[in-house]
Amino acid sequence: MTIEPSSTTPAVELRFEVIPADRAAVRSILESTVVFAPAEIEVAIELVDERLSKGAASTYEFIFATLGDTAIGYACYGPIPLTIARYDLYWIAVDTGHQGRHVARRLLQESERRIAQSGGEAIYIETSSRPCYEPARSFYLRSGYQLAAELPHFYAPGDHKLIYVKRLVP
Repeated sequence: MTIEPSSTTPAVELRFEVIPADRAAVRSILESTVVFAPAEIEVAIELVDERLSKGAASTYEFIFATLGDTAIGYACYGPIPLTIARYDLYWIAVDTGHQGRHVARRLLQESERRIAQSGGEAIYIETSSRPCYEPARSFYLRSGYQLAAELPHFYAPGDHKLIYVKRLVP
């Protein structure tokens, strides 16, 4: 899959295999956003490690947006245990230097396509109510997700867990 380049931007490719270099790439992407805490970044890398160690037996699927050999964004999703045809989008992030170029939109659309192709009927996204997450929340709403639940003071006092959902089938 290719994101069409503009006259000044080279094509962004999508890669579906996880390679060892993705540990550092995920760290770099998440650190560039200055939104995620160090503990959150470590959890994201643990998911990469699980995929690397278990391969296809892992429940975590990844899509990397790359420019040449450099990963500039990624999405991670997987089926929600003990549900039928429900998926979580665990992570979607784009390096700050590449935001605003529709990379996140392409990653989300490809995640949705692959989830639907696997029989998924709904996608859930959990995020924080902190102001720094407002761009992500707006992106989810623009992408057809609806706010399904708010769990007050979930992460910390005043920091609510927001759960968005998008049905892939009517």
